[in-house]
Amino acid sequence: MTDRRPVRPRPRRAPRPAASEALAWAVEACVARKAVDGLVLDLRTLSDATDFFVVVSGTSDTHVRAIAEHVLESLKLRGMKAHHVEGLASGRWVLLDFFDFVVHVFHPSLREFYQLEGLWSDAPQQRVEVGPEPRSPSRPPPPEP
Repeated sequence: MTDRRPVRPRPRRAPRPAASEALAWAVEACVARKAVDGLVLDLRTLSDATDFFVVVSGTSDTHVRAIAEHVLESLKLRGMKAHHVEGLASGRWVLLDFFDFVVHVFHPSLREFYQLEGLWSDAPQQRVEVGPEPRSPSRPPPPEP
C-alpha cells in the first residue's frame, strides 16, 4: 500500500495590479512625501526596457531616501515588490525598478548633472502636480489678493 500524504493547496498570490494603477500609486507615494519637480516620461514607443520613468527630486539626501522608502513601502502594501533597488543607502540617486516603470529619486545636484529628462527628450512628458502644502492650525491662511 502506498503512503499518501494529504496535498496542501498552495496559497494564491494576489493578482498583479495593472501597470497604470501601480504607476499611479508610485506617483501618489512621491507626492505624499513632498517630492519636487515630478515628471512622468512615457517610454512605450522609445524603449523595450520599461514603459515609464518617474523622475522626482528630494531636497536632501535624507529626503531622497524618505521618498524612495515610502514608494517601496506603499507599493509593497499593495502587493508590488521592486525588482531592483539601487542607491538607497547613499540617498543621492535612488533607482526603483518595478519592471513596467522605474522610479528615479534624485538629489537636485545629481539630477541637474545627469539631465535624465534631456536624454529622453523624445518621450512625452507629464508633470506630477504636487498639491498645496497643508497649513498647520497655528499658521494663518495666506492673505487674499
